[in-house]
Amino acid sequence: MFDLIPPFFALTISTWFLVVAVIAIIGQSLLLILALFEPGLDYKIDAHPDVELESEDFQRMLESLTDAQIHCGNRIEVLTNGEVYYEAELEAIRRAEHNINLEAYIFKKGEVGRRFVEALTERAQAGVEVRLVIDAIGSFTSWESYFERLRAAGGRIAWYHPFRWYNLPRINNRTHRELIIIDGRIGFIGGAGFADHWLIDKEKSPRWRDTMFRVEGETVASLQATFAENWLEASGEILVGCQFFPKLEPASGADTEEGAMVVNSSPSAGRSTRARILYQMLLASARQNILITTPYFIPDKSARFELLRAISERGVEVSIIAPNKHTDHALVRGTSRRLYGELLKAGAKIYEYQPSMIHTKSLIVDEVWAVVGSTNFDNRSFGLNDEVNLAAFDPRLAARLREDFERDLGNSRQVSLEEWRKRPLFERGYEQVGRLLERQQ
Repeated sequence: MFDLIPPFFALTISTWFLVVAVIAIIGQSLLLILALFEPGLDYKIDAHPDVELESEDFQRMLESLTDAQIHCGNRIEVLTNGEVYYEAELEAIRRAEHNINLEAYIFKKGEVGRRFVEALTERAQAGVEVRLVIDAIGSFTSWESYFERLRAAGGRIAWYHPFRWYNLPRINNRTHRELIIIDGRIGFIGGAGFADHWLIDKEKSPRWRDTMFRVEGETVASLQATFAENWLEASGEILVGCQFFPKLEPASGADTEEGAMVVNSSPSAGRSTRARILYQMLLASARQNILITTPYFIPDKSARFELLRAISERGVEVSIIAPNKHTDHALVRGTSRRLYGELLKAGAKIYEYQPSMIHTKSLIVDEVWAVVGSTNFDNRSFGLNDEVNLAAFDPRLAARLREDFERDLGNSRQVSLEEWRKRPLFERGYEQVGRLLERQQ
């Protein structure tokens, strides 16, 4: 009777496992190839918006496109460099009464990590609810044991997309968000994680230049909602309770005429992200100047087109500060420098920060709009990672950020078109290697 069974169905169990394994490997290889070489999504705006950046019409349009709400009455404080923002964050943590929610792409062992774990543990022992969402790849050197005392005190740690077989299709999606929310009333947002290189100078590696922002007012509820999204995805728990979302009043001393909104961004199935829409709209609407500070400047073709159009059609001054050789990703810098040419030819000014790695992420448009947060000017932030940004129609905040921009400009060297054209052959070859992996940078 068994002679009648087709040979295909007579395979042994071990052979079946081998067949399934080969199919899985082929499938994952195809996904990897797609991830590496899939073309980026176009973000086209046929004509620049016919409304002024300062108008309520523009604000309403931006709210709708980014699915975010503008809140007035915020107080936003710019915290420049690790010695300032780490102390401000630790002070707020030590004053927490009800809950502390922290999300980080980078949380590394070291002096900075130790200070935060100790402060969080002390608050957890005092009965404060402490929750952490940490990216499993960005913080892979900080193992479970590193948070043992915090867990023992009642703190809860959830890893975002840990190494599991069922996470393989999402392995390229990381949470790049850097957030702290205290009692639902005070928030911190920016680009700095928790590691010594943001604070401690070393002989050949001076501490990184970065900026964080302390936020009070109704906008904090949106920061909390952003954390809640990734807490659900990492822990399976929906964050509910009035202690997390208290009634918020305008912050003391805040200007109720100036508004800010939180644009949280995750890649959709169709590849669009709200952060990318936000940036494209502001670039397309600029009339005077665009000031960009970014650690990884790899604008996709849509962003490059919009910058070039701003210069050529509307006479917008475009200035960009990017890292020099102090960068932590040499391949990314090579990819970035390859793209300088057409922007320099059009009249954009590009500067490379000299003292150390610059990790600040900010966009200032026409001295009235400012965007700060975790988004880099690159493909990963615009299309792969979970990001969060604070976009503010706030001339005072823009002016304060302009002060830092001018100071950083004084510590930067301008790149000329002639210099770019004469870059060494080795550098050009390195750029082409980076070009193959541009979508992953």
